[in-house]
Amino acid sequence: MNNLINIKVGRIIKKARQQEGITQEKLAELAKTSYKYIQRIEGKTPPDLRLSSLEKIAKALKISPAKLLDF
Repeated sequence: MNNLINIKVGRIIKKARQQEGITQEKLAELAKTSYKYIQRIEGKTPPDLRLSSLEKIAKALKISPAKLLDF
């Protein structure tokens, strides 16, 4: 069940990133995390996400963290 949430959040992040017109590499740079981590989040088997990571990613995407959990 937890994995389903991670997959949904990953899809929301990917969609928001694409709407901003930025690459995974650029998002990783803006969120001060690794490209591989962003790649894994948007992948088929995303890792468990920390709230601190979600906050950094949301800030980089210029959206609220709540928007990443809006499903």
